[in-house]
Amino acid sequence: MLKHSLLALTLAGLIYAAPAVAQNAAPNAAPDQQTPNAGEMHHGPGGPMMDPAKRTEHLTRKLNLTADQQTKVKDIFTTEQSQMEALHNDSSLSREDRRSKMMGIHKSSDTQIRALLDSTQQKKWDEMQANREQRMQGHHRGGQAPPASDDQQ
Repeated sequence: MLKHSLLALTLAGLIYAAPAVAQNAAPNAAPDQQTPNAGEMHHGPGGPMMDPAKRTEHLTRKLNLTADQQTKVKDIFTTEQSQMEALHNDSSLSREDRRSKMMGIHKSSDTQIRALLDSTQQKKWDEMQANREQRMQGHHRGGQAPPASDDQQ
């Protein structure tokens, strides 16, 4: 009887742990779903933010950016990152003021990027922004946000 109980308990533990092990060991996961390497993430107003080169690569895949657009977008992301880091290190601001300024910087970057896009790209960009906004609103209400699609920047 004890052997059966131990066997049942062991099997239950394996069944419980299997999804976590499989998820961590999924080497063939889509690139957009993999966790970026150390050094590729920086903190933005909504949490971690990829470095400018990775963000530009992602946007290039999503919007089919031209070489000229890629250069300009990367410059915008680089400027945004340095401004965000400066704000992050500014201890004279209250948390709410810092957050407000970070959101303003992000909105400015979004506006600059949208201005670089052609009409087809702008339509896709607007959809990506709407999806991101929906996820952020779900996050801020404390509820479950819809699953993150690969449309975020």
